[in-house]
Amino acid sequence: MTNVLFVCTGNTCRSPMAEALFKHIKNSDTIQVKSAGVFAIDGSDASHYAKEALNEKGIQCSHQSSALSEELVEWATVILTMTNSHKQSVIDQFPHAGRKSFTLAEYVAEDGVATLDISDPFGGTLAMYRETLSDLEGLIKKLRNKLEK
Repeated sequence: MTNVLFVCTGNTCRSPMAEALFKHIKNSDTIQVKSAGVFAIDGSDASHYAKEALNEKGIQCSHQSSALSEELVEWATVILTMTNSHKQSVIDQFPHAGRKSFTLAEYVAEDGVATLDISDPFGGTLAMYRETLSDLEGLIKKLRNKLEK
């Protein structure tokens, strides 16, 4: 079993979109997916525009935010963050998670090096959420290909 944990700031925009996208396109029952935020408050809904952008692609998003916790870190086989800053926050809070923490772009990069941070659409327009979702789609497809080999 592979357990993928997507992490962003508040767990209402980027990481829930990544979680919903990956659940939608993965073909394997041996991969489980969750998301959390380094500064999240448990129980918040996903952003309205995040859900709307996903709905436009035929993807449903039923989500309640989760704060990053020791339990989630232990559950995860791999922790994929939206930015280098998130990755550093994970490692600062849970030093033992360093060996399994990567930015999403870094993890799927063919050469192991990537500088792409996923932009935060929080407080922005629906167009900004669509752009973030588009950025995530390519990376999530690469992730599926990597994990389902």
